[in-house]
Amino acid sequence: MEKSLLGPCIAEFIGTFALVFIGAGAICTNQLTNGQVTLVGIALAHGLALSVAISATGHISGAHFNPAVTLGFVATGRMKGSAAGAYILAQLLGAIVASLFLAVIFPPDVKNAVNLGTPGLGEGIGIGTGILVEIILTFLLIFSIFGTAVDPRAPKIGGFGIGLTVAFDILAGGPLTGASMNPARTFGPALVSGFWDGHIVYWIGPIIGGVVAALIYNSLLMEKS
Repeated sequence: MEKSLLGPCIAEFIGTFALVFIGAGAICTNQLTNGQVTLVGIALAHGLALSVAISATGHISGAHFNPAVTLGFVATGRMKGSAAGAYILAQLLGAIVASLFLAVIFPPDVKNAVNLGTPGLGEGIGIGTGILVEIILTFLLIFSIFGTAVDPRAPKIGGFGIGLTVAFDILAGGPLTGASMNPARTFGPALVSGFWDGHIVYWIGPIIGGVVAALIYNSLLMEKS
């Protein structure tokens, strides 16, 4: 790995670790406490973890923590393929390591009941509908990233707006698909728990939604210099 990429990749690893450990951990804790965390608590756990991680590392790596974000940057010419590959590897590794820690921390009956916090399709939600939901949710997330962090005109609010987007996406989409919006967020817990049901949804949906949002904002809304 190029020395110039080492720091950013460490930041991507830690940020993704934080998102998965806190987000999936909140789902496991909700199971452990018989529902005391609630959907609102799970949404806030993801949103707050992401907000702080973005604010702490945005100046180092851009704080992607999500292959869909990274591929959106590639699609708009803001990142080269080699750097994107290193980012995505760091994100996946961060998600896996966080999931391994969760597997050690929580009792088997708890982690097995919720598949270690792996997003899954809700009752009556098929693959096609799941992909559509993830496209929409991820579109809103990446649009908020470009609108609050990428655009030079953006308000200086750190990761606050992006974290809020994740939180309200989970409130709306959590019962439908788990509202992953992030292939790494799904992949880490899925690998460790062995739960792969509908896994393709969490790659196709976020990548399509993320790339489309990035291209629309970059092409139609970004101020041209």
